[in-house]
Amino acid sequence: MQRKRFAAAVLLAATLTGVFAPVAAAQASHRPDPVQRKLDLLVHRDGVPGALAYDGRATRTAGVADLESGRPMVDEEGRFRIASNTKAFTAAAVMRLVADGRIRLDDRAGAYVPQLAERNITVRQLLKQTSGLPEYTRLVDWSRPGTDQDCLALALKEKPVFEPGTDWSYSNTNYLVLGMLIDQVTGTDFRTYIERTILRPLRLDDTYWPAPGELGLRGPHARNYGIHPARPEAGRVDVTELPGYEFGASGGLVSTPGDLNAFWDGLFGGRLLPGWAVRLMTRDTTDVSGRDVYPAGSRYGYGVASIPLSCGGVYWGHGGDLPGDSVGGGRATAGRGTVTVYTTTWAAEGDSLRHLQGAVDAALCARGR
Repeated sequence: MQRKRFAAAVLLAATLTGVFAPVAAAQASHRPDPVQRKLDLLVHRDGVPGALAYDGRATRTAGVADLESGRPMVDEEGRFRIASNTKAFTAAAVMRLVADGRIRLDDRAGAYVPQLAERNITVRQLLKQTSGLPEYTRLVDWSRPGTDQDCLALALKEKPVFEPGTDWSYSNTNYLVLGMLIDQVTGTDFRTYIERTILRPLRLDDTYWPAPGELGLRGPHARNYGIHPARPEAGRVDVTELPGYEFGASGGLVSTPGDLNAFWDGLFGGRLLPGWAVRLMTRDTTDVSGRDVYPAGSRYGYGVASIPLSCGGVYWGHGGDLPGDSVGGGRATAGRGTVTVYTTTWAAEGDSLRHLQGAVDAALCARGR
């Protein structure tokens, strides 16, 4: 009896498919896009001026690129500050030095950076954010930030957050030091070394380091809005012009969604480092569930973090935030693809953070359906 009913149902369905196919297609075309819905929430509910998601196939946007002119949001070729996503580039460059035998992960950082000569901090601990070094960015006068050595000196005047290797705490100081380490080991500026070993091999032609004194963004870009670090009393203002050179190895790169996706694909696809080096970056990790901006189940490795997907598996990336933008995304496991999502203002807490991370999740999970 059950089989007869099933056969009859199949026959009826087959008969009706031809009749209702146009209606079904029309209904499908009007289903809300989950990625677009998250971008719209960022703009209409959270007050983000502009938002974008690029998954390599489609670019979705919400809001505008400029509040004054109302011009449309830029596309995947628009430049933006990738903020702390820069740390993944710096980590990859350090692992290139490890792979070439020029440094070891358990070397003391003080062997390369004299200011740390009295500290028992290793290269590995800097990469993993387990050194205990205090955050320097909260101590800097951003109207005259000074040199990397000046910034590190400010951090070293503070009490360590914990003894090296005993805990985890996100600190830009770790990657400030790694930039200084690259300078010392290579005999050239870390920017030049990263250009030579990462940007050029992957042909990231729209990714660049700002020059000293350069405040704006080159090429097409959206305007950015937020609290200016040198003028916090002014409230939310246009912060498109920022001292990007001074953000350095922890947050200074400018890129595009297309280039950033290409970087994640190149790093995790084995085009930059030997397989064992990438495995170390993603397997020697710390549970960071609920810490900083990381949701439950997240883990932090060497300048990269894994975040669980609602559809199973994880994606590997980093994320980044500056007064004028927030960035999320990375490359998912199980062939679910790569995505970059960013906003044109700081969106690193509460509903805005959930909506930004939700847009990443929706874009990557859609690839497996």
